[in-house]
Amino acid sequence: MSVGRATSALAALVIALFAMTAGAGASTAAPEPSTGRAQFSTIFTHGRVSVDGGSTLHYVKGGSGPAIVLLHGWPQTWWIWRNVMPELARTNTVIAFDLPGLGDSTAQTGGYDKATTAKRIHQAVVKLGFNSVALLGHDLGALIAYPYARDFPTEVTKVGVIETPLAGFGLENLYGISFHFKFNMAPAPVPETILDNDDVPTYLGHMFGFSTHPELIDKNAYYQAYSSPAKRSSGYEYYRAFEADGANNTANASRRLTQPVLALGGANSFGPGVADSFRLVANDVRPVIVPDSGHYIPEENPTFLADCAKLFFGPPTTTPPPASLAACAP
Repeated sequence: MSVGRATSALAALVIALFAMTAGAGASTAAPEPSTGRAQFSTIFTHGRVSVDGGSTLHYVKGGSGPAIVLLHGWPQTWWIWRNVMPELARTNTVIAFDLPGLGDSTAQTGGYDKATTAKRIHQAVVKLGFNSVALLGHDLGALIAYPYARDFPTEVTKVGVIETPLAGFGLENLYGISFHFKFNMAPAPVPETILDNDDVPTYLGHMFGFSTHPELIDKNAYYQAYSSPAKRSSGYEYYRAFEADGANNTANASRRLTQPVLALGGANSFGPGVADSFRLVANDVRPVIVPDSGHYIPEENPTFLADCAKLFFGPPTTTPPPASLAACAP
């Protein structure tokens, strides 16, 4: 299926989600601190690291072995990875960041384009003592993982991208099927003025309709995370940078990724369209269709994602994977 067909499938989801309510989305987890021992899993610790642009990045780190950096999308935080991280930490050091300006990370001064953001996250990774990492990004996180791997090729071993085509290579084809693209991309202070704090559950609840299992998404955690106008504005800035991202990606497309790229699409969302896009900039792309999932794979089907990621990022094994995970094997 091409990006265009994936776009059509997503358009069908847009129609379906209008029939859904925002849902309670109640979080049953203990509140997470911004520093110190994590509550969701005691093997993880919260920390902070300062980077260029004035941002202090919040991260959650645990495990041992080769490092995997996890980058979330909008409108989430690092919390989207909570059900995947403990499994990955069995064989790897796992570092999940809040993107600059989102979650518990402070805003950066300009530079919300993905290449600049990637450089700042790279700076944080190096400050934490890692000069070789694998990357796994969802949504916005995948858009950041690409320039990170492209601009620091000797420091990235493998790349996993989830549920997005690249700007300049298919992302712009989505702008007409959901109003949130143009809304978020509108110049300041248009969305900042239109969307009030009380509107957050309605708006984000609408976005979580791009899912097969909205009941598995911790909606209240994200409503709280975007309850601040400043956090919402940072989110808009990432969207406002899409045009610059597309220009940067197309201008540098000849610098193709040589690392293996695991391209995951939800069976009920982008499907193989993720791989279709990344093949335009990478030499070795492995398409994986995630069953029983829409856009929010880390929460909708964390078991499949963890099993797939462990095969792709983990140590070699002589045990043949089950057929459903064969595409995830190195």
